Amino acid sequence: MKLGVPKEPEGETRVGIVPSSMKKLAKAGFEVLIEKGAGISANYNDADYEAAGATLASRDDVLACENIVCIRFPGIEGITAGTNLACVSDPFRNPEYVKACMEANITLLSMDMIPRRLSRAQSMDVNSSQDNLAGYKAVLLGAAHVPRGIPMMTTSAGTIRPAKVVIMGSGVAGLQAIATAKRLGAVVYASDVRKSAAEQIESVGGRFIEVDGMDDFEDESGYAKPLTPEFIQKVNDTVCGVAADADIIVTTARIFGRPAPITVPSSAVSTFKSGAVVVDMNADVGGNCESTVQGEVTTTDNGVIIVGTSNLPGTLANTASMLYSNNLTTFFTSLVNEAKVVISEDDDILVGAPEGSDFYVGGMGGVLICKDGVIHPKQTRLAGVVE
Repeated sequence: MKLGVPKEPEGETRVGIVPSSMKKLAKAGFEVLIEKGAGISANYNDADYEAAGATLASRDDVLACENIVCIRFPGIEGITAGTNLACVSDPFRNPEYVKACMEANITLLSMDMIPRRLSRAQSMDVNSSQDNLAGYKAVLLGAAHVPRGIPMMTTSAGTIRPAKVVIMGSGVAGLQAIATAKRLGAVVYASDVRKSAAEQIESVGGRFIEVDGMDDFEDESGYAKPLTPEFIQKVNDTVCGVAADADIIVTTARIFGRPAPITVPSSAVSTFKSGAVVVDMNADVGGNCESTVQGEVTTTDNGVIIVGTSNLPGTLANTASMLYSNNLTTFFTSLVNEAKVVISEDDDILVGAPEGSDFYVGGMGGVLICKDGVIHPKQTRLAGVVE
């Protein structure tokens, strides 16, 4: 079984497989071909791959493998029919990728579609592994830009009060952001549209911001539901009120397959104090802050610094690649049966939980998006977008 790892496009510093995964892949029967220079940006040299047992190859040879692992969708040029392509294709936002794979008869395995509530999926969940690092890095970026110290300090020149940090959202990224800010010595406040998140927030050192009328706005697949405009306004007003005197505000709200909701309108930014830093974790999908400029750090007229850095996991490319590689290695080795990669309709990771299961999600399957030129029948929500 051949597994190809192409070099990622410009702007993506991560790599799909790292040298430490070679032993497990080889044991499962995979011959790994990696494009020359694919790991350089993540500090994994070609020599490291060769020493671990991988074969350095041209892009053409890598894309000719029957199994391909990457992070960004690589396009279909050079990939033959029947190839298993595993990547993060974000199919709801990029239906053209699905159409291209259907037309080319490529089996698309979109890892961001993993049924994350299945216990077996935890070790393959690329969303969680990358979001965890993104939440950590968001707080570090906030700390790097804020013009004051974070922890309480008692000095001969006077006492410095701890910084106030507000985290908007407490999913995987938000909880890591809360924990990181707390470790730095900040006083941390956090919000979420899921009332059940209060206990999780408090468990990592945050103080829960409750909004009147809050319920558990979570869908059956574990993601936040879209909210009514009225309730969004209520949440914005409440949380932005708490953030008015904050030093760092981190926004994490991301709705699966949709543009990021605005949680920090420009009118709220105008009330924030000079020197406050807003780190928008969703600049790549429209941004939570109305004033965010994707890929840039800007300063408003009233002195608020807005960080719109995209691809936060990519700023920690070495660690992010290692975790992604572990996810994908576990995924691919789980598909091996009698020295072949088997795309089975009985695998809940591939096709989603069966109807009647506590984990069944109507209209959603698993990571298997399309095969043999057709979209998987369980992906009815996606089919509506693709057509």
